[in-house]
Amino acid sequence: MTSIDGVQLTVNRTSGPVNRCPEKDSELSHDLDEEERARRIAEQDLNQKKKQTYSGFLLLWLSFQSAGTIYGDIGTSPLYVYSSTFTTQPSWDDLVGALSIIIWSLTLIVTIKYTFIVLRADDDGQGGTFALYSLLARYARITRRDPNTPATVPLARHDTQEIGSAGRGVRAFIERSGAAKLMLQFIGVLGVSLVMADGVLTPAQSVLGAIQGITVANPDLTTSSIVGISCAILVLLFAIQPFGISKLGTAFAPIVVVWLLFNLCAGIYNLAMHDHTVLKAFSPYFAGAYLVRNGYAGWRSLGGLLLAFTGVEAMFADLGAFSRHAIQISWLCLAYPCLLLAYIGQAAFISADATGTAFKNPFFNTVPPGSFYFSLVISVLAAIVASQAMITSSFQLLAQVMRLSYFPHIKTVHTSAKFHEQVYMPLANWLLMIGTVIVTAVYNNTTSLGNAYGICVILVTFLTTLMISLVALLIWRLPPLLILPIFLAFACLDGVFLSAALTKVPEGAWFTLLLAFILSIVFIIWRFGKEQQWTAEGADRDLMAGLVSGGEVIVAGQRVTTAAGLGIFFDKVGGGNGGSGGVPKVFAQFVGKFRVRPGVVVFFHMRALSRPSVPPGERFVIARTGMAGCYRVTVRSGYMDDVLTPELGREVVQQLVLYITRERGAVERAQKQVGEYTPAVQAELEVLNKACEDQTVYVIGKEVMKVKRERNIKGFFRFLVLETFLWIRENSRTKLADLDIDADSLVEVGFVKQI
Repeated sequence: MTSIDGVQLTVNRTSGPVNRCPEKDSELSHDLDEEERARRIAEQDLNQKKKQTYSGFLLLWLSFQSAGTIYGDIGTSPLYVYSSTFTTQPSWDDLVGALSIIIWSLTLIVTIKYTFIVLRADDDGQGGTFALYSLLARYARITRRDPNTPATVPLARHDTQEIGSAGRGVRAFIERSGAAKLMLQFIGVLGVSLVMADGVLTPAQSVLGAIQGITVANPDLTTSSIVGISCAILVLLFAIQPFGISKLGTAFAPIVVVWLLFNLCAGIYNLAMHDHTVLKAFSPYFAGAYLVRNGYAGWRSLGGLLLAFTGVEAMFADLGAFSRHAIQISWLCLAYPCLLLAYIGQAAFISADATGTAFKNPFFNTVPPGSFYFSLVISVLAAIVASQAMITSSFQLLAQVMRLSYFPHIKTVHTSAKFHEQVYMPLANWLLMIGTVIVTAVYNNTTSLGNAYGICVILVTFLTTLMISLVALLIWRLPPLLILPIFLAFACLDGVFLSAALTKVPEGAWFTLLLAFILSIVFIIWRFGKEQQWTAEGADRDLMAGLVSGGEVIVAGQRVTTAAGLGIFFDKVGGGNGGSGGVPKVFAQFVGKFRVRPGVVVFFHMRALSRPSVPPGERFVIARTGMAGCYRVTVRSGYMDDVLTPELGREVVQQLVLYITRERGAVERAQKQVGEYTPAVQAELEVLNKACEDQTVYVIGKEVMKVKRERNIKGFFRFLVLETFLWIRENSRTKLADLDIDADSLVEVGFVKQI
């Protein structure tokens, strides 16, 4: 006798010798074959590779799209870098020193670190700091896996003899130390949170920077007008997000390409017409001399110069939407040379500027004669596009944290049948829009926004340096003597910029840090709550695995009766609960409460795959269970397939008829029988058809969770955290929110579980 949530269930088991017949043995053998086939398909589905590879025209098209999505942010930095760095007309030495820092930052941080190193550390095609954490979790036991989806992060741990002594030591320390695991987890979610906080600031910074350029032509334009125009543009930008990354990237790409090429031409023109000696900035000597000469003031100015590579994190975060080769092509062949010449040309103009005011609005004051109005239009359009980079990154990163149970399930729309990881999230989109509009109205100019802006960028790059070093040691298995100098070089470079950015915390950067910290806490609370839920549910899993034996279930000492009709029980786990005789918890609760089972029972599981569609012939996987008149049906669906429709019951029955006739036909052919199906087959079909004609009932579970109270300080904080988790859980979207079936046929079985 077993008990689940207070319901006593007894399993009636057969014992003693059993008389067998060849027909039954053949059918049993076929049932086992079908079960093994279903298991193999499930294993293949759960371990399928999500990473896509492209070549030829498709790769060039994707590179073009990535230009329109990724480089709008880093590409519009020439609008405000010099004005954010200097407060007075700089000397030639200071100007060239600042330019040298910009050149080498774009070269070392963006080109060498991100383009050639970081982009290689993808987690099955996904990018971002959380993808680095997920990648480490594949090769080291640092995270608990969801037992409902055991292959979400399949372990690919290197054997001990395959990894160096340093790697073995570091891996052993991380796997033993709870503090180290928690620190890696926090770094992973903090990186996501910082990028999302950046996603609130980037649209405001970029659009305000462009609209402020109108004051060059119309100095009488008031701040309220600038803010109003900026907010209207931002609302429009977020309103078109449902069109999807592919369409928006293709539409925005010409704007970014024209913008970058215009900056390239303007840079070449200014370099030729004004001061070509600024090319000396390619020598790193001038960068060092600038910092030594200016001391504290030069160090603080790094907080403005780092704006030259804001948006670099989008290159890695958007990796899943594009690909490594597409991003490398678009950066090396387009964005990098154009940006270098843009900053060089602006420095050449500012160096020769007699008025001493060009640095205040470096882009509009340095455009070639006769091109001002064109530059104004293209800069506004480019600034709108700039916001797309971090919006897309937010969607990509949220999809990752949801996949690994760090955030509740919210509606996710795949927007492309060709590029599988391009997604749009309506709720996240509108929340980002509200946050961006509020930030635009409150900060109202790029200078104050710049104080809050840079900290996110450099902190993410610093965290990426830390994580990529572990990846190189534990996964790439590179020698420590190679990793250490490269790590120290990039850590020092990131650290210098980070220390300067931290001085902006009292001036406005506290806002983004606070926002990122709040998001990180939400992610960690949700993950902690899910782990407690898994522990509580695990106590029932073994009990439910033995409820069905010998084809019968007995509840509280009485055999359950059979009611007319077809019952479709939604099974969120799939494959029962780990054993061939396992049943979904919703079924155990149903028979425990009502002491009855439908005449025909279907354990229905939806398995979403990372591809647009599954052919109808491959969509259904059916197997028998240990209970008479019970089938396990798995629907394999792509993100473009519509599964939960009013015709679901009819389609399930049609598939069951095909399965029964095909299965029994195979058995009879094996027995060399010819002719019509046997009476047993006809009887099974009649039972199925009659059950369908009587009624079809859809049964879903409603798990209500209660927090166990503990009378101590630790228990009090645990209670607060879990209550927060439950509040989020009750107010977030459920995975069956798209269930489009007749409400008259829906039964919801509630049960309580303490965590």
